[in-house]
Amino acid sequence: MLRPLLLVVALTAGLSACDKFPGKGDKKDASAAPAKLVIGAEDILTIEANALASGPVITGSIQPERKADLRAEVSAVVLQVLKENGDVVRRGDVLVRLDQTSIRDNLNSAQDNARNATQSLDQAERNLQRLKTLRASGMTSLQALDDAEVRRNGAQSELSASNARAVLARQQLERTIVRAPFDGVVSDRKVSAGDTASIGKELLKVIDPSSMRFAGRVSADKISEVSVGQPVNFRINGYAGQAFRGKVTRVDPSANDVTRQVEVLVSFSDAKQPRVAGLYAEGTIEANSVKALTLPESVVARSGDKASVWRVKGNTLNQVDLALGARDPRTGNFEVRSGLSEGDVVLRNPSSSFKDGQTVEMVGAKPPVAAASSASTAKGT
Repeated sequence: MLRPLLLVVALTAGLSACDKFPGKGDKKDASAAPAKLVIGAEDILTIEANALASGPVITGSIQPERKADLRAEVSAVVLQVLKENGDVVRRGDVLVRLDQTSIRDNLNSAQDNARNATQSLDQAERNLQRLKTLRASGMTSLQALDDAEVRRNGAQSELSASNARAVLARQQLERTIVRAPFDGVVSDRKVSAGDTASIGKELLKVIDPSSMRFAGRVSADKISEVSVGQPVNFRINGYAGQAFRGKVTRVDPSANDVTRQVEVLVSFSDAKQPRVAGLYAEGTIEANSVKALTLPESVVARSGDKASVWRVKGNTLNQVDLALGARDPRTGNFEVRSGLSEGDVVLRNPSSSFKDGQTVEMVGAKPPVAAASSASTAKGT
């Protein structure tokens, strides 16, 4: 009965001895040594100092510099609207036709009065000259001569008034045809055929889409940092992912009484610009520029409020905590206030599988510089 029990005890003791002396196949020891990480030049960035721009925030909308609100200059019925919203127009194109009936009648009446006044003036002038001849020979009185001169002057005044009425009627007749004042696009049609257009009624709007500019506003407490000629970096709602560049062309000399903001006009620096007016825009006026280390957001690993990067130093990978500053509006890179030095090499794409102290093997060419994107952006501006 004792032999089976002794065999069980012996097996138990043997297994315990094996646990105390693990061999090469021990899984716990194998996982404790991370595998070597092989990386190429496209996987890393070299940190360099770049110009970091900062300044007041500017918000506003995109507005055309050339725009016209075309209004009725005569009271008449709208006969025809020839253009719709979005139609391209050339200078002088007919946009709206108004009823000319009553105005043309007024013109005809004024022209008839002018012809009658011309005949009356001719007759009064001939009578005056005849009386002057008779007066020279003593055959008429001085009073008759004076009366003839008064009638001649009255006829002249009547002719001038008739001509003025004819000119006014002719101008009103011309104003029944509303034409495009410049090359552009119809942006807002206000009337249709059959509407009554009183004097001053808005008919339609024409804008020049090639004259767009950023009409923004800056807080009054930051206006001392703004001056004409400063570069501006901004983004436009509706053009996601696109950055626009411009420069300050005008600073309004007075602040708004209600909002306490100052209007600032910004022209586009490059050829690309939106073709739609009224879009919201927001950006930064680059009033100051300092040298600082910057990093793309893609290389930063975040855990709660903490930020870090994986730095390659020698053949070792280390996780380095960072203190980040402001974001550069031109490139989207973050300022590095502490944690890295110029010339450090970091991995582009952090991963949760990386281990602190992991061995790194570098293959390929020289790593690219982190400032390459911002440098190319600066050249483009």
